[in-house]
Amino acid sequence: MADKHYRSLIKGVSWRITGSIDTLIISFFVTRKLSWALSIMSVEFFTKILLYYFHERVWERLSFGRVKQPEKDKPSFEI
Repeated sequence: MADKHYRSLIKGVSWRITGSIDTLIISFFVTRKLSWALSIMSVEFFTKILLYYFHERVWERLSFGRVKQPEKDKPSFEI
């Protein structure tokens, strides 16, 4: 079963929200400036969504680690 493009995009956004909160906290601890931390978080939020999306689409094309499922209307005699 293949994922739709919008599924990859939604997964990327939800993961980036989590990751961006982490980046905000780390950036604030390093810089001690909320404005810098927010700027860093804003930039990485969008760049990493795009990177994640393309990463998902590449992996979607690879057969590595996948098992082909038998067709529903054909019985499988594999053990």
